[in-house]
Amino acid sequence: MGETVPSQKQLRWAQLRVGLTVVVSAAVLAVLVFLISGTTGLFTPTLRLISYVDNAGGLRTGAPVRLQSVDIGNVENIRIVNHHDASGASTPVEIIMKVNANFRPFLHTDSQVLLTTAGVLGETFIDIDSTQARGAVAANYSELPSKAVPDIEDVVRSSQSTLQNVNILVTRLDHIVSAVESQQGSVGKLIYDKQLYNNLNSSVAQVNAMLSDLDNGRGSLGKLIADDTLYTRATATIDKLNTVADNINQGNGSIGKLIRDPSLYDNANQTLAKANQLMDGINRGEGSLGKFAKDPEFARKMDLLVTNLSTISSELQAGQGTAGKLLKDPSLYNNADHMLVESRSLVTAFRENPKKYLSIKVHVF
Repeated sequence: MGETVPSQKQLRWAQLRVGLTVVVSAAVLAVLVFLISGTTGLFTPTLRLISYVDNAGGLRTGAPVRLQSVDIGNVENIRIVNHHDASGASTPVEIIMKVNANFRPFLHTDSQVLLTTAGVLGETFIDIDSTQARGAVAANYSELPSKAVPDIEDVVRSSQSTLQNVNILVTRLDHIVSAVESQQGSVGKLIYDKQLYNNLNSSVAQVNAMLSDLDNGRGSLGKLIADDTLYTRATATIDKLNTVADNINQGNGSIGKLIRDPSLYDNANQTLAKANQLMDGINRGEGSLGKFAKDPEFARKMDLLVTNLSTISSELQAGQGTAGKLLKDPSLYNNADHMLVESRSLVTAFRENPKKYLSIKVHVF
């Protein structure tokens, strides 16, 4: 029995079914890829945000957009535009982000957009920081400010000076090590000079000999350490001190009576009481000391006396009056000096010719 040949219509229908199957499978695959690669669902409401930066830093379309390191969307588009920020700096890279609208309450107009790298060599993604944001809730196509974050190139660029300094330091250390190895300088001689080793060895030997003498009780320090006489005398001295302390505690001797006898306290207390009574009497103006301290007439007289003494002192300093002239007038000193000179001349002449001054003339009428 022969096989039935399919008709042309059946062939076309079979081809149509295969084509529809392929189209539906491709659509399902595309939806699955979109759902797997994206953070927003097919029917999830989305919110688009815009930010401008000066350099994309390797950011690509489809890169993750995160809020405090939590995925909330993807980068939808990146393009170059003519844009400047508030300070006038050029920020020509426009970034359009598509995020899940459910996170809108956490996104504000002053939330900062940071371009961050996953690890050292990972991909670049966007991390939105809202910890310090206090502005209004972001609307669709709201512009968020960006914040520059140092990337790996900036780190390498800033570390160039550090590497250069390290290189200079290593070179200097190499020179120092070379100088030490060639026995130059104090450190080189300290390490390679055999005389220093010999002197150090000799010093160690002397210290060992000294320690041996100490152990054997030789010398003053050795006797101090090894001889029991010092310990015995110290023990006896401590016993005597203990005896003295016991006598003092028992009230024996002058120091014991001074510490233990209550009469000293009573006498001191009585003396203080009498001193307090005396001070109270003085404060009340009683007696000579009280009047001296409290009498206003006496204070006035003392003030008048001090004033008069000050006036007299001023007049003496100015050379006024007899006493002032006596202190300040140089003629008194000159006359006194002249009188002393003439007196000395008179005494000298009298000694040389006393008859001249002792002759007596008698006249008879």
